[in-house]
Amino acid sequence: MFCYDYPRPAVTVDIVVFSGDALEVLLIQRKHPPFEGHWALPGGFIEMEEPLEVSALRELAEETGVTDVSLTEVGVFGAPFRDPRGRVITIAYATVIEKSTLNVKAGSDASEVAWFSNTELPKLAFDHNEIIRKALEKVK
Repeated sequence: MFCYDYPRPAVTVDIVVFSGDALEVLLIQRKHPPFEGHWALPGGFIEMEEPLEVSALRELAEETGVTDVSLTEVGVFGAPFRDPRGRVITIAYATVIEKSTLNVKAGSDASEVAWFSNTELPKLAFDHNEIIRKALEKVK
């Protein structure tokens, strides 16, 4: 273990799941603070020994029940104050799937899971509007 004289940020993954020609977005309703009760992308903190994409697949499965998808990296989002818990950098991923083949269910940190039109999103936690916007550019 190393000790550093400067602070280190936390790292998370966020996953944008699109479905259908209209590219609906799968969102979770957060069960815990910050942003408890707000809609958000599935995601969470990486484990120290876990590759980033494995973290994304684990978080997606834990929060939505979605498994067996391939992910495309969307980008890195690290604006200061994007997360009220401290300096958090996220790596965002996206996938496009057919929602009729899924049995989505809220789990772990999610109290609910639902599909939303990408043009009529609810108020989202963190900077998830920006992440979805970038993911739309990537998949179109």
